Amino acid sequence: MPTGITAEALHRRLTEKLAPSRLEVIDESFAHAGHAGADGTGFGTHFRVRIDSPLFAGKPRVAQHRLVYDALQDYLDAGLHALAIETP
Repeated sequence: MPTGITAEALHRRLTEKLAPSRLEVIDESFAHAGHAGADGTGFGTHFRVRIDSPLFAGKPRVAQHRLVYDALQDYLDAGLHALAIETP
């Protein structure tokens, strides 16, 4: 079953919540077709996020990643299976 989650939707949400100075969202779902968590459509389940935000200043990497996960929690609940996060 397709999740309907797009890179554009994640980009909008992260921009809203974290006001990033740098943001790149890449849908890598096609590379995971047939793997656990893949929905069979080749999109909407596995993403890579490269992000920097002023909100990350002074925070350890785990806290930076928690901010990203918190911003995307409803997408995770809706079928986003894997999220690779790259922060400074």
